[in-house]
Amino acid sequence: MSSTTTAVDLAPGLEKCFLFDATEASYEMTGITGRIPKWLLGTYYVNGPARFERAGRRYRHWLDGDGMVGRLHFGRDGVTFTNRFVQTPKLRDEEAAGQFLYRGFGTAWPGDRLRRNVMLEGPANVSVYPYDGVLLAFAEQSIPLELDPVTLETRGEYDFHGKLNEVSPFVAHAKYDGHLLNFGISFSATQPMLNTYEFDGSGNLLKRRRYPLQYQHSNHDFGFTPHHMVFFLSPLIMNFARFWSEGVSVMESLSWEPEKGSRILITPRTHRNDEAFSVDAGVGYCLHVINAFEQGDRLTLDLLLLDEPVYREYEPIPDLFPTVTPCRPVRYVVDLKTRQLVETIHMDYDLAPDFPNVGQTLNGHPYNDFWMLGLSACGGAGRKFFDQLAHGSWSDGAVSDIYQVPRGEYLGGEPLFTANPDNPEEGVVIVEHLQPAEDVTEFLLFDAFDVRKGPIARLPTKYRIHPGFHTSFHTRV
Repeated sequence: MSSTTTAVDLAPGLEKCFLFDATEASYEMTGITGRIPKWLLGTYYVNGPARFERAGRRYRHWLDGDGMVGRLHFGRDGVTFTNRFVQTPKLRDEEAAGQFLYRGFGTAWPGDRLRRNVMLEGPANVSVYPYDGVLLAFAEQSIPLELDPVTLETRGEYDFHGKLNEVSPFVAHAKYDGHLLNFGISFSATQPMLNTYEFDGSGNLLKRRRYPLQYQHSNHDFGFTPHHMVFFLSPLIMNFARFWSEGVSVMESLSWEPEKGSRILITPRTHRNDEAFSVDAGVGYCLHVINAFEQGDRLTLDLLLLDEPVYREYEPIPDLFPTVTPCRPVRYVVDLKTRQLVETIHMDYDLAPDFPNVGQTLNGHPYNDFWMLGLSACGGAGRKFFDQLAHGSWSDGAVSDIYQVPRGEYLGGEPLFTANPDNPEEGVVIVEHLQPAEDVTEFLLFDAFDVRKGPIARLPTKYRIHPGFHTSFHTRV
């Protein structure tokens, strides 16, 4: 056990969730127990890091590992599972060399490589979205990789018909409502810029806009409505001059400067004559947005607010979250006419939740329920990992529907909500379940509106898989 843990191990067996060789495979799932709703037809995708060691070298940071995509397909004749590594240029070069070559988000060493000596060679390990008849795997600050949506074979970079290139700033958190939305930050020391993008459903660029920023904000996520894109600009500042000149990792180039405060930046999405504006949002750090929506002249932004940035808690592998600070769901309401923050609501649940999900059809629209993972040991010293599935309700103003796994078992991947297409009051949540003591990984299905009762179905995988990051679902038509 590393020095970051205490004599009381808050996460027994966690090393077995990360430090193993992932197996690429495709098979029909067997050993399923419980009940899968008949209406659940379609494909669940998950992406996450799945290789942390090679030739005696180990990555320090959770964001460094090579991306592996999993595909869980629910058909009328059964359930199949496929998982494959994303064949990025980084992975191909390192497999040929038999060793790590490229600098990671949190790991650097003398002589490591960058893309065009400018940026990280992305491992495509953060998110995965069906789009334009293909599947896109994303990393931070890189254009996505195109995958076959059935076999998961990597086809190459997806450049949106030549409108982006390999150094275009483009983050891993694209959103979709018939159009694909995304952003990227140009980390200039003299004039940092926020770039916003909107594409139609076929990969054609409709809008690209640029907004000057006061600071070099490191931002991972955003919200959107039919008329706006919304950004919570936390004072986590990226010093790219240090990244280039000193040869350090992105993690070592970030600085938390809370005295600069946080702001909510609202940018126009439509062709109306709206201008971008920002409002003071106090202090705090947001990694993930829950949702955003508009009602009349009020714009609501819901997010998970941490006291401090969480990236430092993603290292060293496997001793994660040793000093993670509290985090809670927070609602901000902005008056679009007066351009003032008029209301802030904090929920009490503060067990460092992450990976919130509301279901794809409700993104950008009024909603009530959301699901996320939590850390029951938040506040204790030592390594820990997600072990709660938490269901929050804005109408109740609380997170009171919680499922807790037994000690030594963990949950992984963004808990994905999908509703019965014939009855939106019925839905399921899909989440990974890791049991390192038994070398078992399975997918759990829950009644979305009563998760405390436990899973309604268990779908064991043939081989262990790593805890994932973000998920998506493509409904069968």
